[in-house]
Amino acid sequence: MILSVTFSKPIKNISEILGAEYTRVKIKLLTGSLSAAKNENYFAELYTETQVFHKKMSEAELKEFIGTHAGTTFKNCVQRTESEEITILANKKGKVTELRKAIKESTDLHRFTQIKNVSAEKSPVSGGGGSPDRKSKNYLLQEGVPVPFLVHLGIMTAEGKVVKAKYDKFRQINRFLEMLDDILDDVMKVRQSENSPVSEKNPLSIVDFGSGKSYLTFAVQHYLSEVKKIPSAIFGLDLKKDVIDYCSTLAQKLALKNLSFAVGDIASFGEEKQPDIIVTLHACDTATDYALDYAIRHKAKAILSVPCCQHEINSQLSTKNFPPDSPFAPLLKYGLIKERFAALATDAIRAELLESKGYRVQILEFIEESATPKNLLIRAVRTGKKKNGFKNQLMTKLGLSQTLANQLKAEN
Repeated sequence: MILSVTFSKPIKNISEILGAEYTRVKIKLLTGSLSAAKNENYFAELYTETQVFHKKMSEAELKEFIGTHAGTTFKNCVQRTESEEITILANKKGKVTELRKAIKESTDLHRFTQIKNVSAEKSPVSGGGGSPDRKSKNYLLQEGVPVPFLVHLGIMTAEGKVVKAKYDKFRQINRFLEMLDDILDDVMKVRQSENSPVSEKNPLSIVDFGSGKSYLTFAVQHYLSEVKKIPSAIFGLDLKKDVIDYCSTLAQKLALKNLSFAVGDIASFGEEKQPDIIVTLHACDTATDYALDYAIRHKAKAILSVPCCQHEINSQLSTKNFPPDSPFAPLLKYGLIKERFAALATDAIRAELLESKGYRVQILEFIEESATPKNLLIRAVRTGKKKNGFKNQLMTKLGLSQTLANQLKAEN
C-alpha cells in the first residue's frame, strides 16, 4: 500500500497541464471510517509559490495521478510504501529512471505516513471526552509518546497523554513543526550550495525572536535533535527576564546543550548571529518587522513568522484622508473592519517587501481561526532572486509614509 508520495521539480508549462503553477505536491494516506466511506483514502497538498490547495483522492485516482505525472509533469517523484521507497527521476533529456530502496526499520516512518481520523471514544486526550473536531492526524510529535519538554510545560502527562485543556497548544506546536519540516530540505540544499553542510561543528542555526514561554523553541529543538537527528543550535530572545530565566532553567534541567536564551529587545538586538532560520510567533506590532529586517540583513535562508497586533498602519488610516467616494472609505468607517483591513494590508506589504529582497513567500493558515484569530503565517525561503525595486501601489493609495517599509526598504 502506498503511504505517501511527494512530487517535485515541475516542468515549465505545468499550468497548462494541471491548471496552476504547482511547485510541489505532497500526498499522504488517510485512515478512518469517514474517508473510507467516501473512498477518499488520500489527502493531497498542492503547493504554488504563494498558496497551498487541498483535495482528497481515492487510491485509484492516486495511482492514475502517479502514472500520468511521475517523471513527466514532475521530474522527481518519491513514493513510500510499508516496505520500500520508490524514486522516479527524469533527466534533462527526458530519460526516466526508477530507483527502489527497501525500508528496514524506521522509527521516523510515521512522519511520512498516515493521517489518522481518531474517534472521540479513542482519543488519547487526557481526561477523555474528546470532541468530534479532534479527529487528528498522526502528528510529528505523537500523542501517547512522552516528550520531556511537553511534560514539563504541562501539555502532556508523564504517560504521554495530552492534557485536555492544552490540546489546542499541542496541535499548534505540531502545525508549526509541519511548516518547518516543509522548508528544511530547501535550507539544507542552500547550505550545501554554499559549501557549508550542516554538521556537529557547523550546526543548523535557528533564532526565535520573541520566544515567550518557548513552546515552539523547545519543540524545534526536540524535533531537529531527537526526530530528524539534525545538528542544530537554537537561540530564543524575549523581553521578559522571568520567562527567560524559567526557559533557561528548564533547558539546563533537560540537558539541552544546543538551546540557549537571552533577555533582549528585537529592535535593538545587536548580536551578529548568522541564522539559517528565523522564527517569530506573535511578536507584537513592529517587533515582527524588526525580526524580518534582521533576517534580510543576515541573509537568513528561511523565515517563519506569525504576526500579532499590528498598529502602525492602522494608526495612519483615517476617513479624513479619503473622500466619501473613495473605494477605501467603507473599510475605514467601522473600527473592527478597519483593524482587520490594516492587519491584512500590513502582511500583504510584508510579503511584497520580502519578495523584493529575494525571498519566495507563502501566506498560510497557521492554525484554525476557531483556535486563535492570529492564524496567519508568513513563510519565506531565500532564493536570491530579487524583484526589481519595491513599488507597492497599496501603500501609495492608502497614503502611508512612516511604515514598516522604511525599516525593510534599506539596501541589504
